[in-house]
Amino acid sequence: MHRSLVGALSALLLGGATLVGAGAAPATAASPAAASTAKAPKAVNFAGTVALSNCSGSVVRTPGSADTDPALVLSNGHCLESGFPGAGEVIVNQPSSRSFTLLTASGGSAGTVRASKIAYATMTDTDISLYQLTSTYAQIQSAYGIKALQLSDSHPTQGSAINVVSGYWKKIYSCNIDGFVYRLKEGEWTWKDSARYTSACNTIGGTSGSPVVDSASGKVVAVNNTGNEDGGRCTLNNPCEVDQSGTVTVRKGINYAQQTYGITKCVTTGNKIDLNLAGCALPKP
Repeated sequence: MHRSLVGALSALLLGGATLVGAGAAPATAASPAAASTAKAPKAVNFAGTVALSNCSGSVVRTPGSADTDPALVLSNGHCLESGFPGAGEVIVNQPSSRSFTLLTASGGSAGTVRASKIAYATMTDTDISLYQLTSTYAQIQSAYGIKALQLSDSHPTQGSAINVVSGYWKKIYSCNIDGFVYRLKEGEWTWKDSARYTSACNTIGGTSGSPVVDSASGKVVAVNNTGNEDGGRCTLNNPCEVDQSGTVTVRKGINYAQQTYGITKCVTTGNKIDLNLAGCALPKP
């Protein structure tokens, strides 16, 4: 998983790599010099993204969110300040005062927003965390001039152009969705219908939790979470693909994301997570 900075720096020293995100598993951070300098399309910028202490994230809203609703920050489950949730573990409505650096379009700091709770988090079937903030969307826009990113409510398509926007590294990766993985296994965790990138999105540690933005619509279609670093088979930092017949495929150097359209099926009035809504398929506690 592309998460921890310490893991990433260690990986650089040892010539290896780690998860894309916050801790030692799903993702690691690398030194700024390791991040590519390729420019992303002008239409894509950092406005609405956030930097965590060890990961990336974004302020997001669903099609039904109101300006007066408390805002939500999307990142990975493996980016939680409490560490990785275990397989089968689901966290709901857990108090949190975590702070996030809100970024401007150019990647500068617009200010700090703070969580009131972890509304939802898991590493089962998917790898997501949703923090509820103490500020509403309207308050964030009034104070900082920043609008939330919109979550798409539909499944992305193979071949579509995407941008992975890392608030931690202030780096934008551009590539395409190469395909979808029936099951992606990494250590004790299994994720369903993961999006696989083409090789141009060579995401690194610290990019965990980055929003994956569809280039055509500008909407968030997935959240960046992991990659196979050294060709290992289904181990930490080396996820493997498993098809419906059980055949295992290892793609060294290829990175992945978890789709987010399912989140929109589980959010009700007031931006509250309701796992009992019709069509909501997120795992329950």
